[in-house]
Formats: sequence, C-alpha cells, structure tokens
Amino acid sequence: MRYTLITGASSGIGEQFARQSAERGENLILVSNQLQALQSVSSSIAEQYGVDVRILDIDLSVADAAERVYAFAQTVGEVDTLISNAGVLHFGKFLNTTESYIDFITALHYTTPMKLCRLFAHDMVSRRSGRILIVSSMTAWTPYPTMSLYGSTKVALKSFAQSLWYELREHNVTVTTIFPGAVDTPLYNLSDRARKYLRAFGVMTSPEKIARKGLRAMRRGRRRLIPGLFTKIAVTACKILPAVVILAVMKIPAVRRLLR
Repeated sequence: MRYTLITGASSGIGEQFARQSAERGENLILVSNQLQALQSVSSSIAEQYGVDVRILDIDLSVADAAERVYAFAQTVGEVDTLISNAGVLHFGKFLNTTESYIDFITALHYTTPMKLCRLFAHDMVSRRSGRILIVSSMTAWTPYPTMSLYGSTKVALKSFAQSLWYELREHNVTVTTIFPGAVDTPLYNLSDRARKYLRAFGVMTSPEKIARKGLRAMRRGRRRLIPGLFTKIAVTACKILPAVVILAVMKIPAVRRLLR
C-alpha cells in the first residue's frame, strides 16, 4: 500500500497537507512530537476521508530521527510522497541564542530533512517514481535581522533541494521547494483583528492556501514555488535592497526594541 509521509503534521501547514492529501484518497503517515494533537488530527482525517492513517510521535531534532522515521515507514508500506515540513519559527539576536538551540534548529530544519530525503529518495529512484516536497521560507532569499539562525537553515534547505532536483529528475523523481511568507498560525501572537487585516492585504496567508498551492506545484513537478503576490514582491525587494537600507531600518526605535 502506498503512503504520503508528512512531518510536522499535527498543526498548521502540515495538518493542511495531510487533510488535502487525504481528500484525494491518499493514505498517510503523520509525524510530529505533539502526540495529543497528532492523534486528534489522525482520528479526524481517518473518520472524514476513510483513508489509512498511521502516526509516529518523535522528536525530529534527535540524531537518529530520520532513521527511526524510515524504519517505521518500512513496517507500514511504500512511501511514494515525502513532505518535509516540520519546523519552528525563531526570532532573536544570534548572540542571545544558546548553543543547544543552535543544535536543535539545525537538526530539525536541515540535518533530519536531508537524511529523510536520502533514505526515501533511494527507494523512489529504485522504483523510478516518487515526489518530494520541501518547505523552506521566504527568508531563504535574503538575510533578515533577528532571523540569522532561522533564515540560514532555510537557505541551506533551498540550496540542498535545488541541487537534489537536478540529481533526481532523470530518475522520474520530482523535488519541489516552497518558500512561504508569513502564515496565519498560532506561532504569531496576534489579535484576531490584526490577523484579519494582514490576511486581507496578503501580508499573511492561511495554511490551507499555502498547502493547496504547494501540493499543486508538487503534483505538476514544479521545481520551486513562492506563493502569494505579496511574498513575491517582498522577496524581490529584499534581494535588491542595499545593506545601508537594512541598517537604517534597524535604527527605527520599534525595530531596535525587537532586536534587544
């Protein structure tokens, strides 16, 4: 039996990847370290769509996480779609970041996804069939103050995924990378009114829309996707802004308070 494996599937974009995949009749392997939420999502999807849903509760930042996910999947069935989505949002000056947190986010955002791709892509190449979707971020396109750690891991994902696309395409295995901007999830501590306005102006996008666009791009075999007009404009603007402009922005009192 074939399965779609999704990391970070207990909430946000990951949950929407799961629901929208199940809507198409795909069986699922859902991975997260939020067991209660994972069980709730799993039960809801299985009941609503009638697909087979397996869950794995695991911390994806531990050294052997990828190997354990792969071993679990081997006992379930054939993974023909891998969606690497798990991640955490992090703001803060780099010098205020602990060494342990650097290890954590680097493993979660880069090391484990890279290992997962290595393990599952090997099987896909052998079958000459498979799809990989990697969730990066708009921060992969330019440096952002207070996001040096988060952004650099997303840059690494961007480079890795683009290189992997070249390597696997001759084997009929697609690799799609998506670069979302701000997504309306609980990670942002905002009022309902603020969320409403940010979504209305396209500054923030719903997880449902990001997942829908990402899955569509993956199924069409696209190499990469920057979803949303505002995100495209922001990426383009940030790429051409000289450093002196960013330094000027950093002197604004409200921004300085964020940088403390």
